[in-house]
Amino acid sequence: MDLLLKGRRCLVTGASAGIGAGIVEALTREGARVVATARRKDLLESLADSMEVAGLERPAIVAADITEIDGVKRVARDAAATVGPIEILVNCAGGSRPVAVEAGDDAWDEAFAINFTAARRLTTELLPAMRQARWGRIINVTGLMEPHFLNAALSAKAALHLWAKGLSRDLAAEGVTINSVPPGRIESEQVDRLYPTDERADFIKRYIPIGYFGKPADLANLVAFLASPLAGYITGTVIPVDGGMSQFAY
Repeated sequence: MDLLLKGRRCLVTGASAGIGAGIVEALTREGARVVATARRKDLLESLADSMEVAGLERPAIVAADITEIDGVKRVARDAAATVGPIEILVNCAGGSRPVAVEAGDDAWDEAFAINFTAARRLTTELLPAMRQARWGRIINVTGLMEPHFLNAALSAKAALHLWAKGLSRDLAAEGVTINSVPPGRIESEQVDRLYPTDERADFIKRYIPIGYFGKPADLANLVAFLASPLAGYITGTVIPVDGGMSQFAY
């Protein structure tokens, strides 16, 4: 299926590895022009090199810390200067933040900065061009809403779900859609760190009906579809990619 993304201008955050890198590759394979941003420039360069070797168009890269307002503004400015006004934003930056009950404001503020505020700020920076064009796509990679323990990141991702839902209603008539995709256990640096190989079989047996951890492409394929003009009647949704891990309907 042709997703009609050829030439579309995209920005993907958290793009240096794992899910974010998979999304960069999926959008590029569909012919989109992609800007990849993350903190680690060396990993962004490595991703761009590997894609070029594979015969794909090399993504533009912008190394920045989007938990800082100056970093957000620079990413938005540099991305537009490189490929033109951004039409598709994928907010993928984030990370698990388990916290103790006694955790202070610093831990909670850091978790919200990377898992909520960065996405809100960057969306705000890029929305004027989308609204002027009366076309845009915003896709948030979020988190499952069934925590097994206290995790500040999941609270931030829950806020992201409700922010996105409200924003989707304000923007729908202008041709801009916004959707959220909570990943289950998708192969990545974070999953490798949190789930050692010798512990995975038991976790999978208890929680993942499909029987294995997902690959970045499993989620990236859905993101590419939601970014497509073909998905223009889909907005305000939360669509898990988790191998059946969620026990409750969203």
